[in-house]
Amino acid sequence: MNATPARLRTDSATFEADFQARLHWSADQDAAIEQRVADILADVQTRGDAAVLEYTTRFDGLTAPSVAALELTQAELKAAFDSIPAVQRDALQAAAARVRSYHEAQKKACGESWSYRDADGSLLGQKVTPLDRVGIYVPGGKAAYPSSVLMNAIPAHVAGVPEIIMVVPTPKGEKNALVLAAAYVAGVTRAFTIGGAQAVAALAYGTATVPKVDKITGPGNAYVASAKKRVFGTVGIDMIAGPSEILVLADGSTPADWVAMDLFSQAEHDELAQSILLCPDAAYIDAVQEAIDRLLPTMPRAEIIAKSLTGRGALIHTRSMEEACDISNRIAPEHLEVSSHEPYRWEPLLRHAGAIFLGAYTSESLGDYCAGPNHVLPTSGTARFSSPLGVYDFQKRSSIIEVSQAGAQILGPIAATLAYGEGLQAHAQAAEMRLKAPR
Repeated sequence: MNATPARLRTDSATFEADFQARLHWSADQDAAIEQRVADILADVQTRGDAAVLEYTTRFDGLTAPSVAALELTQAELKAAFDSIPAVQRDALQAAAARVRSYHEAQKKACGESWSYRDADGSLLGQKVTPLDRVGIYVPGGKAAYPSSVLMNAIPAHVAGVPEIIMVVPTPKGEKNALVLAAAYVAGVTRAFTIGGAQAVAALAYGTATVPKVDKITGPGNAYVASAKKRVFGTVGIDMIAGPSEILVLADGSTPADWVAMDLFSQAEHDELAQSILLCPDAAYIDAVQEAIDRLLPTMPRAEIIAKSLTGRGALIHTRSMEEACDISNRIAPEHLEVSSHEPYRWEPLLRHAGAIFLGAYTSESLGDYCAGPNHVLPTSGTARFSSPLGVYDFQKRSSIIEVSQAGAQILGPIAATLAYGEGLQAHAQAAEMRLKAPR
């Protein structure tokens, strides 16, 4: 089995066309999926629990007398935690502690209310409050992502969200103990063994059993992504995620085997995942390709990796590290590794990335599980204008304005002038009335 990423050179006359072709990925959903999701959402909105039960039986092969019977109790979550091996319990708790510590620092930096009084005594500020209730979607069945539970629930918990509702599909009733244990560690309030578009609908609209939430976060398949997109506006969502991505910006100083494995780490997600290496050293690129060829047969998911690297991967020979940084900014990758012996030289040149991993020892996989920063990151170039999931996603901000009598004399004429200019006389007169002496 071979994995042959495209070999590109920035000094080639065809580089721009080849580069754009390699980056292209369409986020358009299949029309049949879109219609099916629309039907499911409408049905759950109309029939509530009955529709959720019907789809859970149809899609997950899980029959229950009621949606209430699909709710996991806190005792069940605790039992799952107690049932897993001690090494897994310790790993979960260690990862959760680091994720919580990072998001506590994030909250202090950007998630606190503030105010000040200006010279005329008016009070201006911002009040930061948590959302009342959020829903987190966690993939289930063959896919088991306890790390996703930690990354979605912990920042919500740190933000002060009182209720965190988890939904996780359990096809044929197969529950993953590690996922349930992660829910226990992360402080999930309630958990339901439902999934798919019907779970998103239940969270967005509410049913007799599943409470309506204010925001839905977490990854899922095409049906889940389509459903999240459709319910946006009724509730908030985190993002519409595309295939996973890694870009390694290397100067040739890191062992080639390490970089090859880092490329594998995203390629193994699925065939559409993208792994790209940018490097000014042609001999090093050859060494990475040799490592890919040698290590691929040892990988359990070798077939998926091979299809991903051949279909969407690229090894790009650049003129310099500076040019590599420029190309990286154009890509705006989800994960960006600066695999260099002097990463701080290049970091200031990097403007767009979901997460930046500095130095040879900082593998992307450490960020996925336990470094601390959130692993829910913008994909498909959206890092140009969006950010990782964080405490701020589970908070809202209200402006605070208290204008003093003296302040009204200063601001009133300004507001009135602008309001008359817009043809809004009531606005203007409301400001002008405050110019008169109070009764």
